[in-house]
Amino acid sequence: MTMPIPTPTTPTLPLGAMLLAASLHAAAQTNPPAAQAAATLDTVTVTGQSEPAEIRAKSTLKPSTTRLGKGEQQVRDIPQSVTVMTEQLLDDRQLDDLRDVLRTTAGVTFQAGETGEEDVRLRGFSLGQAGDIYRDGMREGQLITRDTFATERVEVLKGSASMLFGKGSTGGVVNQVTKQPFLMDRYEVEATVGNGNHKRVQADLNKQLSSSSSAVRLNVMKQDADLWGAQDNREGLAVGVRTGIGERHELAVDLYHLRTDQRPNYNHPWLLTGNTGETGRRIVPVLAAKNYYGLASDYMDSDQDVLTLSHTWRLSPQEELKTTLRHGRYERDLWVSAIGFCQNNATLCPGQTVSLTNPPTANTVLTRNAKGRRGISDITQLQSDYSHTFELGGLRHHLTAGVDITQEDAKRNNNNSGGNSGLTTTVGTPNDGDSRADTRTWVYNTFTAKSLGVYAQDVVHLTPQWKVVGGLRFDRFEADYTDGTTGASGGRRDSLWSPRVGVMYEPDATSSYYASFGESYNTSGDTYQFALGNFASGSNNAKTANTPPEKSRNVEIGAKWELFEQRALVGVALFRSEKYNERNTDPDSAATQQLLSGKRHATGLEFNAAGRITPNWEIFYNHTWIPSARIDRCAESSCPSTGNSQRVGDRPGLTPKHSLSLWTTYRFAPQWRAGLGINHRSEQSPEGNRTVVAPAFTTLDAMLEYTLDERTTLKLNVTNLTDKLYADALYRGFYTPGAPRRVYLSLKTVF
Repeated sequence: MTMPIPTPTTPTLPLGAMLLAASLHAAAQTNPPAAQAAATLDTVTVTGQSEPAEIRAKSTLKPSTTRLGKGEQQVRDIPQSVTVMTEQLLDDRQLDDLRDVLRTTAGVTFQAGETGEEDVRLRGFSLGQAGDIYRDGMREGQLITRDTFATERVEVLKGSASMLFGKGSTGGVVNQVTKQPFLMDRYEVEATVGNGNHKRVQADLNKQLSSSSSAVRLNVMKQDADLWGAQDNREGLAVGVRTGIGERHELAVDLYHLRTDQRPNYNHPWLLTGNTGETGRRIVPVLAAKNYYGLASDYMDSDQDVLTLSHTWRLSPQEELKTTLRHGRYERDLWVSAIGFCQNNATLCPGQTVSLTNPPTANTVLTRNAKGRRGISDITQLQSDYSHTFELGGLRHHLTAGVDITQEDAKRNNNNSGGNSGLTTTVGTPNDGDSRADTRTWVYNTFTAKSLGVYAQDVVHLTPQWKVVGGLRFDRFEADYTDGTTGASGGRRDSLWSPRVGVMYEPDATSSYYASFGESYNTSGDTYQFALGNFASGSNNAKTANTPPEKSRNVEIGAKWELFEQRALVGVALFRSEKYNERNTDPDSAATQQLLSGKRHATGLEFNAAGRITPNWEIFYNHTWIPSARIDRCAESSCPSTGNSQRVGDRPGLTPKHSLSLWTTYRFAPQWRAGLGINHRSEQSPEGNRTVVAPAFTTLDAMLEYTLDERTTLKLNVTNLTDKLYADALYRGFYTPGAPRRVYLSLKTVF
């Protein structure tokens, strides 16, 4: 896309002066030396304004730099697998929801929760019900809806990351990078319509202020979609102001607001092949993915209000200190219906049984059981990161160090359904309009957590080609929990160390080879797992949860290359992720004792490729292959020798052997560009149910874009092109269907 030519920030040399200088230079070649001296002009510098990095990022699939390592780094300089979805990729694939971004990322799977949430898994390890999702390197609230309207890119760091981020981070972390103001006037507006009565408009407006180093950026979004009954309405506003951009002292203020009003179609009942008790029974989805069988009164609402202040102090070209203060309020309120096949209920469906040999018909009765949850979190964070490149002892060092402080105050009620309504429907009457009145009263459990983290890492250049990495983090975590009904309380205090070491070999400017080791941990008080069932009884330990943190480690050997004249970044890595003292008891159970007796591992290969192969052909490819994954050890209470629970030797649930995402575009004419996407996930079992298998699936996406003029484009997207019916997120007794075929038509203009 051709961008408007920015107004230069410093005067350029006028054309007449350039011609005059050329003439004098030519004359000087024939004049005698004295005349040459008389005709000599002072040195003139021709300057202009290069295209800002924020604009370049809009037109490439290749990632450039990242701050995932707590300092500005090239992606190829990080000794760990990193997958980056740039703004162009988000736009090309019409990825407006972070869950859709993660669904097109290899190695990511989802557990469908009992109350509508989705527990994100990375390489089979939980991200703590989305507790390891960050924005600009700072932890966000849990279980909220996230939109990409103000997101420049999404970065996924795979493998242990506690040295950088603290508690959690076993499988890795997901980081959303917020769009920042830049030094240029640029305004972008996009309108989208689609099936399911989808309507969305968003604007990205950037204005350079009168000061040559200040700018303001406004991102706004409004979306309405009824989705055949499962509505998805959103409103978003993000305002950022930066001053002193690129100067010694840079200040930034960012205000972010997102409100969602949704009615989720979050679960469908499955049918199974084979007979009860057999292993390998396969899930067979039978209800159309777009059919909504919940009540008209169902809802899932969320609110986010976040204020961020940051100061960057550039002490020298090699030394920087960045300090960020953030306060956010995150609210989520859910009241939904869990759908199930009615089976021989004397009142609701006498004589009705449903199976593959007796499949449902239009008159088959469906039950709707109520689920409810509400949570409010106030999170305040202060983070300061120092980066310095210097020479010491004849060696070059890149030191990063920092401190982060987090205070979270939350109130939650994780299970308040108000009782079942008794309302049923039938397979043939989706979205029947039934509703119920909300007469619930709320009693909240309270949760307060404080954490302090201090870290340091040094990259030492032993030679121009060899580097070693060493880092260590210390965390102090304190949490208290009070049951709102009984008044009972408990707490947890932990002090933890997280190391990271690695070695890198960079024989030239376009290739990097590395080996790394890191450790992570999950505290008993992490995210929504903190509950009174995790506390021991007795006055002497009433303030101590009975289970120490889980620990895990990640070993990785890999390589990254910049190919095709450095237009593309390609990487491959061999990894082994291992949790070696896993909690066995489900934190949501009523059990009062947990044991760190479990162990599991996942070993495999990670492939990444992103960038431009030819001037007209671009590609993004991410593939996770896990041929070896196993539950190595667990207690009999958690892995019994009979029943459906997973046992020692089983492959862990939600850990498919293959998951991959491919997106490629080709400009086959000056005004036309086409794209094709492939998403694949091989078969997997739900967590905790060894007898059930969800079949492998492959979905196709397509895009066709037409450039009307240098400022305006028209784009057609079709996701799930073949309208594939498949099980996406899994739970022990139901699944979330993958989205049905969606068609979007977008018009974007830049001015």
